[in-house]
Amino acid sequence: MTAIQAMVLLGTLLCSLVAGVLFTFAIVVMPGIAKLDDGSFLRAFQAIDRVIQNNQPVFLFVWLGSALALIAAAVTSVWELGGTDRLLAIGAALVYVFGVQLPTATINVPLNNQLQKLDIGTMSEEARQRARMDFEPRWNRWNAIRTACSISASIALLLLLLRL
Repeated sequence: MTAIQAMVLLGTLLCSLVAGVLFTFAIVVMPGIAKLDDGSFLRAFQAIDRVIQNNQPVFLFVWLGSALALIAAAVTSVWELGGTDRLLAIGAALVYVFGVQLPTATINVPLNNQLQKLDIGTMSEEARQRARMDFEPRWNRWNAIRTACSISASIALLLLLLRL
C-alpha cells in the first residue's frame, strides 16, 4: 500500500464516521429531542454537547483526524496523482474542510457554546422558548449542510479508492 492509498483510506474511514455522526444527529437525535418541551430540549442538547466538549478522545481523534487525513491526501495528490484522481482528492478535501469543518467552527460550536452558558432552571418559559428558537433552526440547517458535505466527500473518497 502506498502512502497516498493509506491517507485516502484513513481519510475515507474518518470522514465517513463523521458523516455518520452528523447524519445520526440529523435523522435521529435532533428529531427525537425536538419532541421535548423547550426546557427539556435545551437540557438534553446541553448534556449531549457536554460529552463532546469534555474532549471525548475517540470523537476528537475522528473529528480532527478526518480533516488532517483529507488535507494530507489532497496535498500529496498534487505530486502523486493526476487527472480525475487528483481532482477527487482535492475536491473531497475542499468540500469537507469548507462544508463541514468551517461551519462547525464558525456556526455550530458557537451556537453550542451559547447554549452551554444558559442556566435553564432559572429561565422563564418565554426565555426558554426564545433560546430554543435562536438555536434549533439555525443549528439544524447548518447540520444538514455539514451532513450533505460530509457524505459528498465520503463518496468522492470512495470513488478515489476504487481508482487507486
